[in-house]
Amino acid sequence: MNQYLSEKVIPKIVKFINTKGVQSIKNGMVYSMPLLIIGSVFLILSNFPVQSFVDVLERTGIKEVMDQAYGATFNISAMIAVIGISYTYIKLEGQEPLSGAMIALATFLLLMPSHVTTAGGEVVGGIINKEWTAGKGMIGAIIIGLIVPVIYSWFLKNNIKIKMPAGVPEGVANSFSALIPAAVIITGAAVIHGICSLGFHTTMMETIYKVIQTPLQGMTDSLGGALLMCFAGPFLWMFGVHGSTVVGGIMSGLLTANSLENQAILDSGLELTLENGGHIVTQQFYDQFINVTGAGITIGLAIFLCFFAKSKQLKTLGKVEIVPAFFGINEPILFGIPIVMNPMMAVPFVAMPLISCVIQYFALYTGICPLYAATQVPWTCPPIISGFLVGGWRSALLQVVIFIISFFVYLPFIRKIDKIDLEQEQKASSGDDDDDDW
Repeated sequence: MNQYLSEKVIPKIVKFINTKGVQSIKNGMVYSMPLLIIGSVFLILSNFPVQSFVDVLERTGIKEVMDQAYGATFNISAMIAVIGISYTYIKLEGQEPLSGAMIALATFLLLMPSHVTTAGGEVVGGIINKEWTAGKGMIGAIIIGLIVPVIYSWFLKNNIKIKMPAGVPEGVANSFSALIPAAVIITGAAVIHGICSLGFHTTMMETIYKVIQTPLQGMTDSLGGALLMCFAGPFLWMFGVHGSTVVGGIMSGLLTANSLENQAILDSGLELTLENGGHIVTQQFYDQFINVTGAGITIGLAIFLCFFAKSKQLKTLGKVEIVPAFFGINEPILFGIPIVMNPMMAVPFVAMPLISCVIQYFALYTGICPLYAATQVPWTCPPIISGFLVGGWRSALLQVVIFIISFFVYLPFIRKIDKIDLEQEQKASSGDDDDDDW
């Protein structure tokens, strides 16, 4: 079975992962991360869990400034995604990427709603609706971010462009090269918008949201979908494929959309609950409880190695790994024990994220822990601190519970390996002594 997976299944998975589309989504989404992290700081301060502090911010007008900063970061995440994905794809094609990324952004804006209706029934047009430049527009941004650069790159690779004479500044030459593909792409997008608007009284972005994004978000928000996501990462790692990057890259768009929609519920003045449309499975769900301290939640394993291992090899590995583990870095354990390609460690390594998934899902579903809003923290943020920042003291306490469980899930398996390593070390030491006597 393992040989079949290694020779047949995994190469196909790796081939899919290395396609330009998947690489573009994975690397393009990263461009929004600095804005989300900085925006989270303003969001935390603006909604600080001390009402007297928030009252001071409101009276002084500082809260409004912080909310503006938060809105200018979180609420344009889909715009950043469409730029980042298209830029990355065109760069992989070996073409000038910035002009194509700007065309993708223009296409994205063209296909989304450009008016809102006030409470009094007045229609206000000529706007960029931030409702669609954040969570609700995320899947549309990914789709546009993949389609536009394919068309753009095809024109350039086939030399269907305006060529400028030698000596013309590069920026000017690139702008003229982009004219023909830009004309075709924007005209095509305008036709699509016209069909949606005049024929069906909607927009392409609203159609994508209803037909594609909403069902996908529903799938990710189910326990089955969450378990599948949590299984995929460690499963790929077992064969040496960086599962965390793969799953994170593919799922980040949907998970971020879930987080942003949760925040939109709070911003509307409603309580963030399942009854009000809140999502359970978000980016924080994955980062802070499934991938926390590294793939497989190996913090319990690191603690055993550092403080309880008897073999010199594992004890030394534990001392090296214990600090990095608290910052989400566990490659020394993955390749040092090793866990990768090690059938004995496959069970706890794959099982621990699934156990954490079920526990966390139950805690959020029942209200034991609050649903996560849009607050993001860097993946290197130490656990417990990260739990407190994204969900308060109850989420931080849940992380502690998960870490304790992690220790006992790994315990029987790593104890067996430790025993084998210790016996081998003792035999080697005994052999050295015999050689010295000889």
